[in-house]
Amino acid sequence: MAMASVLFVFLFAASVGCSSAALHTVGDKQGWTIMGTPNYTAWSEKKTFHVGDTLLFVYNNTFHNVVEVKKSDYDACTEKSAIATYTTGNDSITIKTAGTHYYLCGFPGHCSIGQKVEIAASAAKGTAPASSAAPSPASSGSDTGSASAPAPQGEATPPSSSGGSGGGASVPAPAPKTSGSHGSGRGLGLVVLSLVIAAASAGSLIASA
Repeated sequence: MAMASVLFVFLFAASVGCSSAALHTVGDKQGWTIMGTPNYTAWSEKKTFHVGDTLLFVYNNTFHNVVEVKKSDYDACTEKSAIATYTTGNDSITIKTAGTHYYLCGFPGHCSIGQKVEIAASAAKGTAPASSAAPSPASSGSDTGSASAPAPQGEATPPSSSGGSGGGASVPAPAPKTSGSHGSGRGLGLVVLSLVIAAASAGSLIASA
């Protein structure tokens, strides 16, 4: 049952992580193009990207491609140190690391007229719950630690008391003493109180007689 519960939680967390990933079509309806002079900088600034999200570049691969580059190449509109090149016309690129990722069209002149985009991605959404879950084991650990402390003391107490009393009957004696002492004290207090009330009532009856 325990293994089944752990497996269920793992699968549930995995499904939540998958469902939280977003798909972003670059340029939305315009797609990846130079027609209509789309502003990809303005487009990316309106979006929120996380690790695990997917970028979808839709374009005519006869006239365009997608090249992932470093920032220096991005600023210079060159693909000399290309990280990856995509040419299908329907490229799905999953963001695998946090940070800024740079993409441009490698066809001559296209980057310089605006066919480039930078994607600033933050950590995956699932990391926050993971970090927030860390304190709970710590607190539970402290509880178990404090709970385990009295246990050794209780186990250590019987040998010493048994040595003094000289019998196995003295072993259970320490446990009742702690709880019983408070109970007997309260019981004596109630007895004394009842006796005082009884005496007072008896005195009033005598006085009235």
